[in-house]
Amino acid sequence: MVAVALALAATVLVGLVGRTVQDTVTTSASTRVQEVAADLRVNGVGGLQIGGSEDGALVQVLRGDTVLAASADLAGAPALTGLTPGPGQEDTGQVDGAAVSEPGDTFRLVVLGVPGTTGADRVVAVQSLAVAENAQALVTRLAAVGVPVLLVVVALATWWSVGRALRPVEAIRARTARIGAEDLSARVPQPQTRDEIAALASTMNAMLARLQTSVAQQRAFVSDAGHELRSPIATIRTQTEVARRVGPPDPAHDVVLGEVARLERLVTDMLTLASADEGQGRVGRRQDVDLDDLLAAERSRLRARADLVVTGDLAAARAWGDPAALAQVVRNAVDNAVRHSRGRLHLTSGPTGGPDGGAWLAVEDDGPGVAVPDRERVFGRFVRLDEARARGDGGSGLGLAIVREIVLAHGGHVKFTDPVTLPGARLLIRFPAQPPSGSKR
Repeated sequence: MVAVALALAATVLVGLVGRTVQDTVTTSASTRVQEVAADLRVNGVGGLQIGGSEDGALVQVLRGDTVLAASADLAGAPALTGLTPGPGQEDTGQVDGAAVSEPGDTFRLVVLGVPGTTGADRVVAVQSLAVAENAQALVTRLAAVGVPVLLVVVALATWWSVGRALRPVEAIRARTARIGAEDLSARVPQPQTRDEIAALASTMNAMLARLQTSVAQQRAFVSDAGHELRSPIATIRTQTEVARRVGPPDPAHDVVLGEVARLERLVTDMLTLASADEGQGRVGRRQDVDLDDLLAAERSRLRARADLVVTGDLAAARAWGDPAALAQVVRNAVDNAVRHSRGRLHLTSGPTGGPDGGAWLAVEDDGPGVAVPDRERVFGRFVRLDEARARGDGGSGLGLAIVREIVLAHGGHVKFTDPVTLPGARLLIRFPAQPPSGSKR
């Protein structure tokens, strides 16, 4: 749009310059014929003296087709025009330069009618339009060069001014992109202006403050509820175990104890995630941990089950971390696979190739697997896929969320990948060889 506007303005400018200069030439020629006509009325044709003019206008005094007097440059030239306006009236036109011995030029022609008592009937003046044409050509050339340059200047100025105006918006966007649910204490920069951008930043900071307060209250509730539930759960367990030992046999005792165990696991998982949210994740003193030994222990534990076949390919895999936390990662990963398997599990581990070292482990099952769209969502809290929503499977929907929190706290990565050995799900966990930045060996 800017380019079109500039091109249109340049075209109008060229036309106006040409028209203005041509009008100036016409006015000059008109002035010249008025001067000669005034002299003619006073002195007559016989006393008329036609000299040169500063503006280069050439004059003929005519009667019919007869040239009665003329400028020196038109001596011997025939009448330049057949126009015959009435006395005191003017008419204009153009003649080719060849008629005045200036081929290639165009001349403006002005004819003024005079009374017959002067001995003539009209006075003619011609003046070259070369100046007007040259001026118009010059403006055209300047516009051809200046408009693109001006367009570039306008584009650069617009880019700079818009960039400067939007710089606070980009700062707000960049800061907002870095703010995560784990830390809502950050605020977006607020410019010291009193415009809409400052109002936007103020509104976003107020919103972040409300979110921070809401999340803090939610985390405090989860943590408090978890701690408060431990005492009544322990009391129920104790009373039920006592009743089972001293009272008559009752199948309800085993049902209650099973549900109490589920409640204890759920409360423990909630407290683990609450601690992670508060930046106090369950990562204690770190040391070298053999992941293959943890998997071997799980394989031995599960082989006691007659309904489950557990195989493994365990190579040495050492990670740097909290032994208890990494054991919980392995236990949760294996328990998740057991709940969804149809009877087979496969455990693998090994060192990570490359100069950076590290270790990895994988847990596979022969269950329904995890669809690609769900492979990230399944790590959310209380997320249970359609196949795992049965209450009797023993899962709370927090196991994988805890796995991810602990793995991330150790600087590692966890994800579901395509199956390799068994046709179901494959959970892959990687740990770095060195401790995360800021940790001490």
